[in-house]
Amino acid sequence: MATLNLPQNGKAKYGRTRKSVPAVDLTAMVDLAFLLITFFMLTTSLSKFNAMDVAKPVADAVDFAEYPASRTMTVLLGKDNKMAWYRGEEKGAATVLKTMNYGDLNKQLLRNKKEILAFHKNDLSKFMIVIIKPTAKSSYKNLVDALDAMKIAGVTSYAIDDEHFFKTETDYMKQDALL
Repeated sequence: MATLNLPQNGKAKYGRTRKSVPAVDLTAMVDLAFLLITFFMLTTSLSKFNAMDVAKPVADAVDFAEYPASRTMTVLLGKDNKMAWYRGEEKGAATVLKTMNYGDLNKQLLRNKKEILAFHKNDLSKFMIVIIKPTAKSSYKNLVDALDAMKIAGVTSYAIDDEHFFKTETDYMKQDALL
C-alpha cells in the first residue's frame, strides 16, 4: 500500500506529546490514473494513411491520339522548381509552351479548366485531362506538389508519363534551361 506509517511511541519529548500525522492512502488514485491512461490509449483512433490515386500509362499501350487535344494540358516538370506547360497537341506546342513556377500551377489549372468548360459550352462530361511529365532533373517534391495542385484544383483526370517526351518538348526545356 502507498501509505506512510510513523512509529508512535507515546513518550513526551520536551514536555509535549507528539501529534499523529494524518495518513493518506494513494492506492486508489494510482489505480484510477492507470485505468484512465489505459482507457484513453485503447479508445483513441490513430491517424490513417491517405493514399492518392495515380494513373500511369502502360508503356506499350500509350496512344496520345486517345487524348482529345481540345481538353488536354501537358505539364513538364523541370529543374530548379520550374515547369513548362502547353494545351493541345504536341505539334503546335513550340509556339504555346510557357514556363512558370509551382506557385502559379494552381491558378493556371483553374484558368485552363474554365477555358475548356467554356469552349465545350459548360458540358461537364468534357473535363480537362492533364498529363504530368517529370524529367530526370525534377525532384520528387516537384511531382508531389504537382499532384497536390491537381487535387486542390479539382482535376479529376490526370496521368504521369515520365517516358514519352516529344522533340519539341525537350528542345524547349533545353532552351529555357529546364533540363
